[in-house]
Amino acid sequence: MIEVKTEEKIKEASIYGQITSLGHEQLVICYDEPTGLKAIIGIHNTVLGPALGGTRMWNYTSEQEAITDVLRLSRGMTFKAAISGLNIGGGKAVIIGDPKLKSEAFLRRFGRFVESLGGRYITAEDVNMKTRDMEYIAMETSHVTGLPEINGGGGDPSPVTAYGAYLGMKASAKKAFGTDELKGKKVAVQGIGQVGRHLIDHLVKEGAEIYVTDIFEDRLKEVAKATGATVVAPDEIYDVNMDIYAPCALGATVNDQTVDRLKCSVIAGAANNQLEDEQKHGQLLLDRGIVYAPDFLINAGGLINVYAEHLGGYNREAAYQQAEKIYDTCLAILNKSEKESIPAQQAAIELAWNRIQSIGKVKSSY
Repeated sequence: MIEVKTEEKIKEASIYGQITSLGHEQLVICYDEPTGLKAIIGIHNTVLGPALGGTRMWNYTSEQEAITDVLRLSRGMTFKAAISGLNIGGGKAVIIGDPKLKSEAFLRRFGRFVESLGGRYITAEDVNMKTRDMEYIAMETSHVTGLPEINGGGGDPSPVTAYGAYLGMKASAKKAFGTDELKGKKVAVQGIGQVGRHLIDHLVKEGAEIYVTDIFEDRLKEVAKATGATVVAPDEIYDVNMDIYAPCALGATVNDQTVDRLKCSVIAGAANNQLEDEQKHGQLLLDRGIVYAPDFLINAGGLINVYAEHLGGYNREAAYQQAEKIYDTCLAILNKSEKESIPAQQAAIELAWNRIQSIGKVKSSY
């Protein structure tokens, strides 16, 4: 009995240790036996407003992996909102399991968990979640965005996410090559889901030479046929002789195993948490002279889009106009990184925290 209590304390301390180290306010464990729902909601910081961030569903290999993911993702949302000038905090939710398990009851039960937080967390769509899923969630809570346009929502936010990533890529190219033109540049896009596919459309219009990879072969065939992109095996993408690496799948692809293999001058993509270790790998990229566009800045288009919906009276043109600011902000951060000899990710985090601390003098929490 004593050993069990000791183990529980160790596990408890481990979770609280993670929360403390990343600066979170709240971690919510959600479970519903009848529907099989297992979800975790991470609320990182609510100084600027209620925590807004999408829900993703993934077949995590362990509960610890899911906790780590939601903590890192929700923290990134705080920085994303702050650096984009939005008056919201950072949050995220993950649902553990096969996306095929989704049903109306399953999603509505999750909606009730969101509702129980009283507006501290506002959800939206993310990996393996669609606007239709948001409709079911909205049956149980008003704290949801990303609803279909036919229902007055902002619809699929991925085109705006891709547009912001594209602008961040152009700003990074300007820094690395002296011009933001991408014609003739070799761009390797890792992950061609909704965001990656829209990003490729922008690259095709610019005349870039595109390499693509994904774990779904049907997507690769479709994109290669439609765009003329060269298909590369998933593990070979890091070895492509490229100018720009665009990670648009899951995070942590810039790590100890890949960073020395990358043959590029720029890393600019739409994935979250691209650096497995922010400090270590951010510094390695700086040392190697690789221009890194901070992920939470250039993939903020989706958040900008759902935030516009959250405010009411959604206007997609206004969302795109807000996303256009990503270009100038990215260039300013890259210049700050060069001037102060600090990794771009660190420069971006400092800018985001400066705004949070400044507004924190006005209000402490939502």
